[in-house]
Amino acid sequence: MEENYYVDVNMQRNGKAKAQIHAASPKNAIILAAGYGMRMVPINTEVSKGLLEIHGEPLIERLIRQLHEAEIYDIYIVVGFMKERYEYLIDEYRVELIVNPEYTTKNNLYSLKCAEKYISNTYIVPCDIWCEHNLFRKQELYSWYMVNNSLKPDSCVLVNSNMELNLISETDAGNGMIGISYLTGKEAQLVKQRIKEMCSTSCYTSAFWEETLYEKRKMIVPARVVDEADVVEINTFEQLRELDSGCDQLKTDAIQIIEEVFQVSQKDIKNITVLKKGMTNRSFLFECKEKKYIMRIPGEGTDKLINRREEAEVYQKIADYHICDRVIYMNPENGYKITEYMNSVRNCDAEQMEDVKKCMKKLREFHELKLKVNHEFDLFEHIQFYEQLWEGSPSTFKDYAETKRKVFSLKSYVEQYCGQKVLTHIDAVPDNFLFWEKNPKETDIKLIDWEYAAMQDPHVDIAMFCIYAMYNRTHIDQTIDAYFTEGCAENIRIKIYAYIAICGLLWSNWCEYKRSLGVEFGEYSLRQYRYAKEYYAIVETERRKVEIQEHV
Repeated sequence: MEENYYVDVNMQRNGKAKAQIHAASPKNAIILAAGYGMRMVPINTEVSKGLLEIHGEPLIERLIRQLHEAEIYDIYIVVGFMKERYEYLIDEYRVELIVNPEYTTKNNLYSLKCAEKYISNTYIVPCDIWCEHNLFRKQELYSWYMVNNSLKPDSCVLVNSNMELNLISETDAGNGMIGISYLTGKEAQLVKQRIKEMCSTSCYTSAFWEETLYEKRKMIVPARVVDEADVVEINTFEQLRELDSGCDQLKTDAIQIIEEVFQVSQKDIKNITVLKKGMTNRSFLFECKEKKYIMRIPGEGTDKLINRREEAEVYQKIADYHICDRVIYMNPENGYKITEYMNSVRNCDAEQMEDVKKCMKKLREFHELKLKVNHEFDLFEHIQFYEQLWEGSPSTFKDYAETKRKVFSLKSYVEQYCGQKVLTHIDAVPDNFLFWEKNPKETDIKLIDWEYAAMQDPHVDIAMFCIYAMYNRTHIDQTIDAYFTEGCAENIRIKIYAYIAICGLLWSNWCEYKRSLGVEFGEYSLRQYRYAKEYYAIVETERRKVEIQEHV
């Protein structure tokens, strides 16, 4: 410091040093709190991660208070999921909330983009951090990214002797990444520039904001290393339980149900892992008594979409036929369900025709059981029902009224060729066919997720399989032929085309309702509406061809 003229002859900081300290000192903080916190199942269905409590103190309040202790009062919180739960912080701590409207489909790079203009001498902090000691400071001299002194297999950076953070291969262990960072000077400006560049291209939709820090196989900022015990990132139910076993938020409905069903205590429920978020529900995997199970938690707005008593009736009807996965528990009031986990399974690959043929064979075998229940899934009534859930809001599609009129005109045709109605899956999509390798020589196929199952024309299931797979007409005809190995009559084929149009509008309306709840399905919703329009036209064309042939 003496050589660089930061101290005087008495080894006291001079004007140059004081100016640099002032220029680099913290001005504000951005807390990222928009995401679902999917790994926190089942707690994330009831509370946002930032509001998890450790010893009665919400994580985000502890962070705010620690920032205040470091005299940082300009705090911006980026919210999305359960954003209303954070509103009280405005009055209590004078923070500013910034809403990320894309939190359902994009990662936290886009959350930071919402607050990008505030990045300058800034702490960037994830909301799910618990710091035993205050790690924020009144003075900072340079930018850094925080890691701990423990090696983790899921980290991608390793600190070297020069305090540089080097990228490592996926097979190596790196320093645990905390997620807290401080940005000042040229690094802050570079991060702002990169945020704009990355968010302008779709390839960074799933990116974490740390992507902006990488350059030539290392981070552009040095490491700040802390002890592993000083900072805990709470990502899972079990991490929360380990930190505060008495936390009231551990007592979720889902956990209490598991305790009652298996007659165990909370500590006996282990290895809770989120499964892929479905279109209707959230599910998680857990272990209990040395076996694995899956618990389904109904998703947003599901209570309006699905009659759980009717679903329970279906499961009771098919119980003796070993068609689906084994149900351990089913609550007909709220839809909570526990099933036994099956090892060595995979979903149907809709691009492999051999898989499709096996699924169609299984589907036809089920239909030919001719099972009956006491409720029906009326396609046209459900189109109207989903539309009513919009509560007077217009469709996002400009020509919706005309498309609906055309689709409803197909009703008489499908009724003419309907045939006998039987228990039909309704949601017989590729993802719901599980190929289960029971042993090296035997593979069985299970059909899961019977929420919509009811009495209907069984050929509706063929249409549903095709539109979920987003097949073109060639693939659709191949699927129809795989079901009708003896050959498909032309009027039946046209009827299935009509079901494709009808079901396309049905699920398009369903997507419009789910969108109003903040759930987006990207290309899927657009393609369903296209099926409604395009296959109405195909039906009309094919019907005219048949009429001409009959006339000749």
